[in-house]
Parts: sequence; C-alpha cells; structure tokens
Amino acid sequence: MRKRQVVVRREEPQRSVRSVKYGECQKNHAANVGGYAVDGCREFLASGGEGTSAALTCAACGCHRNFHKRQVETEVVSECSSPHSNGT
Repeated sequence: MRKRQVVVRREEPQRSVRSVKYGECQKNHAANVGGYAVDGCREFLASGGEGTSAALTCAACGCHRNFHKRQVETEVVSECSSPHSNGT
C-alpha cells in the first residue's frame, strides 16, 4: 500500500475586528393605544459598568439595549510578510 503525502498551503491568517455600536431607540411607546411614537433617544448610553445588569439599560431613555438600532462595523486586518524593496 502506497502512502500519500498531502501538502496544505496556508495563507496568512486574517483577523477581523468587530465593533458594535447601538444607535437611536426604536421602541414604539404608543403601541398599546394603536399608534406609533418613539422617544427620540439618538444613542444608547449604558446606565452601569460593563458586566452589570445596568449596562443593558439606556441612561437616556430607560429602554433595554435591544430596542436600540444595532450597527456592526467589521474591519479586516491582515499582516503582509512580503519583502520590501528599498529601490537601491
């Protein structure tokens, strides 16, 4: 029985940096009367420190973070290891 040798070519690993930001509040405060009204809160501001339950409540409007518009920004960072020429 003959053994095979498999060569795996790997590319440089790419890292992606993700940042999540919460924008304006979208909670419909008039839903129980059949209308539509938002409070105008423009950005989520955490009421407490990271890791606490207050960190999920907005200090400006009092709503949970899930009512705020979620904006995800992804940036791909790759490190190139190609040699640089200095032109001499």
